[in-house]
This record gives sequence, C-alpha cells and structure tokens, in this order.
Amino acid sequence: MQNCKNELIYHITRTISVFYPISSMSATTNTQYDLAVSTCKDIFIKKTRDYGTSWRCLRIISITDQLFIKAMRVRTLQEKKVQKIGDDITGEFKGIVNYGVIGLIQLAIGDSEMEEMNPDEVEKRYNHYINFSRDTMLDKNHDYGEAWRDMSQESFIDLILMKLSRIRQILSNDGKTIISEGIDANFVDIINYAIFGLILIGEAKPGHSS
Repeated sequence: MQNCKNELIYHITRTISVFYPISSMSATTNTQYDLAVSTCKDIFIKKTRDYGTSWRCLRIISITDQLFIKAMRVRTLQEKKVQKIGDDITGEFKGIVNYGVIGLIQLAIGDSEMEEMNPDEVEKRYNHYINFSRDTMLDKNHDYGEAWRDMSQESFIDLILMKLSRIRQILSNDGKTIISEGIDANFVDIINYAIFGLILIGEAKPGHSS
C-alpha cells in the first residue's frame, strides 16, 4: 500500500515538473522583473538629473497620497476604458514603482531633511531598495509559486490601494503596529505588485492591456 502511495506521489510530482517547470518560470520572472525595473529606473534617474531630488520634501503621507492618485487613475482607466490625458496605465505603474522607492528612501533617512542628494547617491539607494524588493519577491515566489501570473491587472491595483489604506492607518497610529507589517513592508509590496502589472502588460495577455 505504501509503495503504491509513493509511486502515485512520484507521478504527480513528475507531471507537475513537466507542465510547470518552476526553475524555468523563476528564471523568466527574474529576467522580466529586471527588464521592468530598468525602464522605471531609467525614468527615475533622468528626472533626478533634470529636476534634482525635489521629492526630498515629501513626507510619508504625501508619498502615500501620490501613490493613491496614480492607483486610482489606473482603476478609473480600467473601468472607463478611455484615456484623454497623461500617462497610460503602463506609465502609471512605472510611477507607482518609483514613488514606492521614494517612500522607502524617505523612511530610511527621514523626511524632515530636505537637502539635495547627488544623482550617484540616489542611484545607489534606488538599487538597494529595488534589490531588497526583488529578494522579497523571490522569497514569496518560493513559498507561493507564480500564482500572481493568474491574477488580473485590476487585482494588482486593488491590492495596491489596500496597502495604501494600511499605510494610512499605521500613520494614524503614529507608525506603530501590534502584529502587522510596518510601512516599509507595504511599500515593498506596492513596488512588486506594480512590477507584476508591468510584466503582464509586457506579455500582452488578455485583460492585461496597457
């Protein structure tokens, strides 16, 4: 009986590995993630060289509000299917990634200091927080698999809005939590949801249009 059970488990595992090669999917995800990040980073660094680090004056609540505006615009575009001005959904997802990174930088060095940061330092910090977000994504993919690939673009936006609501609640509690993740973890999740959105748009799957 035990031998039959072991054989059944073997065949199920083998079937899963054939149709869902995890290592291959992970490699693809890594490549797609890095490609999506590169486009976001290019915009971020170029704007830094054009405008400096004017965002250093933003407090966490202001960054949260900017993220909320971008996420709500995507949600509106998803529902109305019509765009009249500004960035498309792809552009808004990129903006969400970059504001998420700004949030992490401001959390780390404090939003009370408003002095300019040189572009090289900005790039160094950007890489640090993107790499941290990427590592978090890889850890969660290890535990949960690639379930996000079956999610809709709409779900990513709803989850981002949920995370923003949590950040606002944490801020209203003076930044303290009892058992939940902190503000930084929510910013990381927001970054990753936006990157997942960009990946699926890049794959041009039905329901994932830009």
